[in-house]
Amino acid sequence: MAGPDKLETVVTYLQMRSPPVSAPPPPPAKPHAVMKVEQVPLYFYRYLYETVGSSILWWERTIMPDDDLRAALDEDGRDVFVLYVGGAPAGYYELAETREDSRKAIELAYFGLFPEFIGQGFGAWLLRAAIDEAWSRYPARMWLHTCTYDHPRALPNYQRAGFEPYKQETQVVDDPRVVARLEKSGS
Repeated sequence: MAGPDKLETVVTYLQMRSPPVSAPPPPPAKPHAVMKVEQVPLYFYRYLYETVGSSILWWERTIMPDDDLRAALDEDGRDVFVLYVGGAPAGYYELAETREDSRKAIELAYFGLFPEFIGQGFGAWLLRAAIDEAWSRYPARMWLHTCTYDHPRALPNYQRAGFEPYKQETQVVDDPRVVARLEKSGS
């Protein structure tokens, strides 16, 4: 049970064991492009992460020291792709290759849109782009996890795209708003 400065969240793990057979959603009408970021600069990554995640309580990488974040981003098989709309960043996804019993799996480690681009058709389209990119790497499965603090449409969108839940657990975590205040105050 959550107490002071703690939050309770339900984490749902989802997977896909084969590429989707359904047609991809139509591309959004506004000019857009997805680009893989080569050697992503930390300031740019933090901008993406915080812009997507600040309203939905993403916090782990906000407080991660630069050296640790650089090491995570430089892992073999980890790639960041940015959605641009009209030339401006609008969201991103991050894929991470993992090994499970000597078989390759691809985790959709992070996925999201900037708040002003939600509800314009970019979410389903970008999710399918991430799925297609992951399956182009021939994994045994693709997986992700989401929680009750994620965007309310996240879980239904993942399921509509073909992900199926395989595990659910309740976790109690430090309230990221308190963690951020402590980090800023130096306490």
